[in-house]
Amino acid sequence: MEEKNNARPAGAVADLIPSFQVDHERIVPGIYESRLDDIGGDHATTFDIRMKAPNKEPAIHPNAMHTIEHVIATFIRNDAEWRDRIVYWGPMGCLTGSYLIVKGHPRPQELLPLMLRAFRHLRDYTGAVPGATPLNCGNYLLHDLPTAKWEAARYVEILETNPCFDYPLAKRITVDGATFFDS
Repeated sequence: MEEKNNARPAGAVADLIPSFQVDHERIVPGIYESRLDDIGGDHATTFDIRMKAPNKEPAIHPNAMHTIEHVIATFIRNDAEWRDRIVYWGPMGCLTGSYLIVKGHPRPQELLPLMLRAFRHLRDYTGAVPGATPLNCGNYLLHDLPTAKWEAARYVEILETNPCFDYPLAKRITVDGATFFDS
């Protein structure tokens, strides 16, 4: 999945990481394998749980994203089938989705049932946001359950009707031994 970019633009201090090599002008909501890491012979797979089309529709409000993080993280870490494989769940900085890191190397399609259960749970959720207290959360006032539920309902509809699993990667152009990306 991961292809290393050895070319560095003038002034660059590091290689372009794989998640920045995804064509953000063509990506749509879905479940994508972002990267696969080998850790001492075991695998950890990072998934892009993309809820919004970047730069085409409004990002998720930070308050709603924080609530999505709390409710979904609690749900998946307690899911009987997946709880022992969940390493991390957290929001993307661009607020268009979240990253999910799991032990092993499941395909994105294998995560569809889990994501549907988790986001249906959030869509239908009526309780207090888990961990949204001054004792348990670093910014306990930054929550919006109604908007998080709306975003979850929208994502469930997308996953039920047209789930996408294949990343649109930026085209690579090689000129005089240097690699450039067109997006």
